[in-house]
Amino acid sequence: MATMTIDEQVALLMQGTDYGDPQIAATMARELRVRLEESARTGKPLKVYCGYDPRTSDLHIGHTITMRKLRQFQELGHDVTFLIGTYTSLLGDPSDKDKLRPQLTSEQVAANSRTYSEQAFKILDRSRTQVRFNAEWLSELSFLDVIKLAENFTLQQFLTRENFAQRLEKGDPIYLHETFYALMQGYDAVAQDTDVQVGGTDQFFNVLTAGRKLQQAAGKRPQIGVFVKILPGTDGVIKMSKSLGNHIPILSTPEDMYGKVMSVPDAAMPLYFELATRYTPPMLADVLKRIADPANNPRDLKMELAREIVTIFHDADAAARAERDFITRFREREVPENIPDVTVTGSLNIVDVIAEAKLAKSKGEARRLIEGGGVTVDGRKVADWKETLDLAQPVVLKVGKRQYARVHKG
Repeated sequence: MATMTIDEQVALLMQGTDYGDPQIAATMARELRVRLEESARTGKPLKVYCGYDPRTSDLHIGHTITMRKLRQFQELGHDVTFLIGTYTSLLGDPSDKDKLRPQLTSEQVAANSRTYSEQAFKILDRSRTQVRFNAEWLSELSFLDVIKLAENFTLQQFLTRENFAQRLEKGDPIYLHETFYALMQGYDAVAQDTDVQVGGTDQFFNVLTAGRKLQQAAGKRPQIGVFVKILPGTDGVIKMSKSLGNHIPILSTPEDMYGKVMSVPDAAMPLYFELATRYTPPMLADVLKRIADPANNPRDLKMELAREIVTIFHDADAAARAERDFITRFREREVPENIPDVTVTGSLNIVDVIAEAKLAKSKGEARRLIEGGGVTVDGRKVADWKETLDLAQPVVLKVGKRQYARVHKG
């Protein structure tokens, strides 16, 4: 990543974050700026981590949003730890659940852990990532140690948490061991001397209350929480989840991944660009402006999004192949059978091609149809009548409501 000013670094690292409270957001941004300035002055990188509980054996794109944030810290020269919660996953985080999580066995956790880091390296820089397991320190705590950690909290703090409060109101049980999770995650920050912890918006209590309080109790400077927004699934509404079937696996084929991204509702595109791409703040501002412009076809922008996501998890060639496959399947689904084949031998300007293919009465009519949004190439709306077609591959040209032709270069 090119050299960035501190202002640019803060803007990048805070992109896609959500604190639910502007005052908390301002405090975290201010503390982050101070640490970044100290790091630049001393040459000492920040210690940054995010924890992942291996409760399933595979990951989806929703899991990688925090990894994308870790990668940004890496590219700015900071130390990143990919922490596998081999101990916390035995209990399970209750933060985003309105009922008791099932407990996993040590064998299940071990089996799931084996694939986690390899999948993470599709986002993270393998050479600059430290992989650790929190059983390393949590398994060493005595019962007395746990009591001393618990002394820093009240039951009221736990019972006022939204998910616990809802269960209490409904008369659903809240088990004592569920309160241990925040202590365990908070101690992860103590054990690693963490400067920054990255997490989802469901981690406020674990990071800002438990982690910072335990660090202060241990005589350490409290960590900064960087909370990324939650990525919705392919339905565009509900949090991406394998159990709900609205997920995009990071181990899926390029074609499957591309197609699933193309199925995401248009309204969710801004959030996907913000969270799931490598776009910097200026690039994001540009694409959001293009999304808001009614002259632009949402399908073109979604294809840009799909190319970017497939390139991240595979490569640019795979993304290009997946796009060609999608266009072919789109044609088969949307284009009538037995459309005429037209070979053009002259200019490849879109107006000239329409005229040569006799899909409009005149070039003037062709221009008017383009300006009115009535011309598409492979389903992409043509916005500029000066456009020159790339006919390295045949394209399906649609003019008006019913005029189709498969256009080849002569």
